[in-house]
Amino acid sequence: MIKRILVPFALLVLAALAVTACGGGGSSDESKITESIETAATTSDPSNCTELQTQRFDEQNASTEGKAAIKKCEEEAEGGENEAESVTVSNISVEGETGTAEVEFEGGSLNSQTLEIAVAEEEGTWKVDQIEGFVTYDGEALAEAFERKFEKEPGELSEEQISCIAEGIAEASKAEAEELFFSGTTEAVTELAEYCS
Repeated sequence: MIKRILVPFALLVLAALAVTACGGGGSSDESKITESIETAATTSDPSNCTELQTQRFDEQNASTEGKAAIKKCEEEAEGGENEAESVTVSNISVEGETGTAEVEFEGGSLNSQTLEIAVAEEEGTWKVDQIEGFVTYDGEALAEAFERKFEKEPGELSEEQISCIAEGIAEASKAEAEELFFSGTTEAVTELAEYCS
């Protein structure tokens, strides 16, 4: 039961990056990447699971592959409640059709976190390709996001279970948090859920 509930939270954190369409044309790669990431982090639209996100990104976030990953992405995007209030994009590096950027989040389920995001250009459009990891990690802020999420769903988890899971998130090292949220598997989530049951 806890595993079934906790896995969507890990996906919820990633869903904060659901991308919506962004305009442009004629701007540099760096400004296009910035605009895509800013729009991705602050808005959501199911169509962007294919238009402005790579399948690799969808699969990382859904812990599944192919069309199932795209469908899961679209369902998460429809929820639309995890967007950041704002983001700061910096340290953009572009090499051909790939690149990376650092993204600092304010508000939403990734509040106070800074992530390294890989991007890729597909048919002239820069897309979010993969979360590489945390540049800076604030376990307390991520734990608070978890607690807010489950306060809205009373009865699913006991207060003790919510506190236990939040404590596990808060105390996780940067490497443990990356395994929990960005590995593309549910193994670490399952272990935490079983410990708190």
